Amino acid sequence: MRNINIIRLFSLFGLIILLSCQKNHSIPSAFVNLKKLIPNLELDLRYKGNHNFMGRPVRGYEANKLYITLEAANALKKVQKELNQEGLGIKVYDAYRPQRAVQNFMEWAKNIDDTIAKREFYPEVDKKDLFVLGYIAEKSGHSRGSTVDLTIIELSNKKEIDMGSAFDFFGIQSHHDYTLLSEQQISNRLKLRTIMEKYGFKTIEEEWWHYTLKNEPFPESYFDFPIR
Repeated sequence: MRNINIIRLFSLFGLIILLSCQKNHSIPSAFVNLKKLIPNLELDLRYKGNHNFMGRPVRGYEANKLYITLEAANALKKVQKELNQEGLGIKVYDAYRPQRAVQNFMEWAKNIDDTIAKREFYPEVDKKDLFVLGYIAEKSGHSRGSTVDLTIIELSNKKEIDMGSAFDFFGIQSHHDYTLLSEQQISNRLKLRTIMEKYGFKTIEEEWWHYTLKNEPFPESYFDFPIR
């Protein structure tokens, strides 16, 4: 019984620290700046600028920085090291996502008339169906800190290898089981999935770019500190 009480005490202490970090908008010690850990990775932080499905910067993205839990960062470091041996590397679009950004997505989705980026990101989907189809939700694994959106690039020219659809494209073309692709595109998606799973990540079937660390350290916590 004493051991159980000690565990509960430590859990409560951890929750207090977490809530304190959120309130003060400070970066929790469990998170790292991914670019500092992997200096040669490429960043394309879409939600910091206008090139995303909303067509404007997203709330909570205040700096061109990328945060993720240390456990996920260390796994990505292994992915990068192996890809580098083949003249390849990773480009990251998003990792930790503040809960306020997710709320911003929901507010945008409810405004049916705001379709400035529809032609590029959801040309075949009616905006009113984004909730039903699961493209927009109240919570995101990204806010737990161990999910990353990424692709593979060639180191020599920094160009993305062809995945058959763009990042954040809302449609069946982005699904892992979509087969109307070239052999090279199918091979490229499989390459990304294989190496990510090798180092402890899992995917979702609807997005070829989305991966979450299987043993994520905060499976029930949704953080909301802004990216600064």
